[in-house]
Amino acid sequence: MNELNLTGLTKKFKGITAVRDVSYTMTTGVYGLLGVNGAGKTTLMRMLCTLLQPTEGTILWDGEDIFQMKERYRRLLGYLPQEFGYYPEFTVYDYLMYIASIKGLGAGAAKHRIKILLEQVGMEKAEKKKMKTLSGGMKRRVGIAQAMLGDPRILILDEPTAGLDPNERIRFRNLISELSQERLVLLSTHIVSDVEYIANEILLMKEGSVQVSGTLEQLLSGMPEQVWSVHTTKKEAEAYRRKYKVSNVKTLPEGIHLRVLAAERPCENAVLESPALEDLFLTHFGESVGENHDSL
Repeated sequence: MNELNLTGLTKKFKGITAVRDVSYTMTTGVYGLLGVNGAGKTTLMRMLCTLLQPTEGTILWDGEDIFQMKERYRRLLGYLPQEFGYYPEFTVYDYLMYIASIKGLGAGAAKHRIKILLEQVGMEKAEKKKMKTLSGGMKRRVGIAQAMLGDPRILILDEPTAGLDPNERIRFRNLISELSQERLVLLSTHIVSDVEYIANEILLMKEGSVQVSGTLEQLLSGMPEQVWSVHTTKKEAEAYRRKYKVSNVKTLPEGIHLRVLAAERPCENAVLESPALEDLFLTHFGESVGENHDSL
C-alpha cells in the first residue's frame, strides 16, 4: 500500500505550537511542502523521521504507528536535513561507505549501491575528492546519495536546494523527479520553482498549519483573486502597490510592469493572465517567497 498518514499532528515547545493539527495522506510521488522560514516545515519533517515525538496526533505507515515500528520504519526512510554532518577529511567514497555501515549495509552491497548512486547524482568522477573541497551543489548531491543508500520507500528532503545556483537547482529537481517514480518523496522548500514543476501535490504551510493543499491545477483554479498584467508609470505603480497585492514589479524603458492580484479588473488597460504558484502564495499569505523581483 505504501501510505503515510498524518492525523491531528501537533508539536509544542514550551507553550509555542510549532506544528498545529496537521492531517494528510501521502502515497507514491512528490509532495512539495512550501512555506517561509519558520512555518514549521522542519519540525514536521523531524517528526516524520522519528527525531521528534509529536505532542498530539499520530503518524502511520500502512496503518502502523511509526514510533512503534522503530527500526523497521527507519530502514524505509532516507533523510536529507538542511545541514548534514560529515568528516571534512573523508573522501566522497569513504563518507558514503561510513554512512552505509551505520545503516547496516554489508561491504559488498554498499560498494555496489554507492557506484550506482554516484552515477545517478553525477558524482562518479568525484568519489576520491575530500568532502571539504566540494562545492555546495556537490555536497547536496552527496547528501542525496547518502539518503538513498538504503533504497528507501520514503525520501524526506529539507530545503535540498538552499544556497544552490539556478543550474544546480534544475539538476536537483530533475533528479528528485526521477527518484519519485517508485517512492514517496516529501520536499520542503521556501523556493516556489522547486515544487511548481515536479510536485504531484503541494502543501502550503504557515504558522504550523497547512493552509491549502492539492495538485497545482486544483490550487490555481481555487484562487479567490485573479492575476492581471498592468503597464503604468512609476508614480502610479506606488498607488497600485498600496491598494493591491503585487507579485512582480519590473522596470522597463517605457514604464513599469506590474503583476497585480485583484478580484476585479484594477484598471481599463489591465490584461488577464494565467495564475502561477507564486501568485497563489501571495494570495493566501500576503507575501512572495523565493526568487527576488526587480524593485522600484
